[in-house]
Amino acid sequence: MRPAIFKVMIREWKRILTFPVYYIAMLVLPPVLCLLYAGIYNKHFAKDLPVAIWDEANSPLSRQFTFMLEQTESIHITQQVHSEGELQAMLHSGTVMGAIHFPRRMDEHIKSRRPVYVTIYTNVSYLVPAKLLYKDAAQVLLTAAAGVQLQKLVKTGMPAGKAMALVMPVQLQSFTLYNPRYDYQQYLVPGVIAVAMQMMMIMVVALALNYEQKTGSLEALYEASNGSASNAVMGKSLAYLGVAWLDYMIITLIIYPLFASGAQLFSWGLFTIFTLLMLACISVGMMVSAIFKDLLLACDVGIFYTSPAFVFSGFTFPRWGMPWYDQYYAMIMPLTPFVDAFFKVYFMDLPLRYVRLEMAHMLLFTVVGLPVAILLFQRTLQPSTVQHA
Repeated sequence: MRPAIFKVMIREWKRILTFPVYYIAMLVLPPVLCLLYAGIYNKHFAKDLPVAIWDEANSPLSRQFTFMLEQTESIHITQQVHSEGELQAMLHSGTVMGAIHFPRRMDEHIKSRRPVYVTIYTNVSYLVPAKLLYKDAAQVLLTAAAGVQLQKLVKTGMPAGKAMALVMPVQLQSFTLYNPRYDYQQYLVPGVIAVAMQMMMIMVVALALNYEQKTGSLEALYEASNGSASNAVMGKSLAYLGVAWLDYMIITLIIYPLFASGAQLFSWGLFTIFTLLMLACISVGMMVSAIFKDLLLACDVGIFYTSPAFVFSGFTFPRWGMPWYDQYYAMIMPLTPFVDAFFKVYFMDLPLRYVRLEMAHMLLFTVVGLPVAILLFQRTLQPSTVQHA
């Protein structure tokens, strides 16, 4: 490292620890936000969701089904209703998240092998809870109905194996991979932290160069960098990257293990793609700071650029389902390739060779952003401009 770059880096660290605009956004807010996010999803996954039973069968079989439903993780029977209107009123008021209707003469129809229609009501405005309710309810009801048929055939003297083959001719096995319990904390918290880190890093770094003129310290930066914009930009970038690493260590090795049941986010693969994300954000922020001298305008540009990142990244909705122009817009944000790499490295536990394209995409922001920032800021560091400032 050149002495001038090191000197600028140390100087920038002092500024980060001195100016509230820096240390609040970069050292205080990231751990606080992580605590808030981890606390919101502290229950990890949706369970014991309130469900109503509309039992018109009122039979031993319907009571057995109700008992089996209560044993699942997601279903908790809290209400008994006696009409569809009462059921819908409870769904509208939020008293229950779903309901199950057992029709009249259900036992007779099952035993006579006539079709029986058990209705599952779910409130799909709550998408994940609705899916969980349907999954558990369907699994219980199909298994229980097959069990009733199996018992009837065995009682007639049919061998158990043949009866099983007749009742369930196709055995279905399902494997839910990479987040089988729909764990909110495991899935959402790391992604939301990455979004917050991107926004804060770009917003703060967007003030890295133009704030020197605001504070009247441009001449000091000129002396520390030997009048070289490359020394100034590289030194400041390394300082911000060091802060990002510190936040990453605090979040992954201290806060998240304490408030997420001992889980750790740290791995060298994840650390690598996080570093590339932060370098990309720093490069974008430096470019914005070099282009826009007005601090308010630079902040507005940063907000406009980073605000839709989570929506467009594909974290909650696949990008291939978006219009083509939204897909292109998503590709000019560092979070987009990071999310693709994050799914592979964090959830699927794949080595870095599977995310080479995503890493190259993030590196492209640095390759483009830093040179542009250096070229533009060199004009600001001209001796005449510095003396005038």
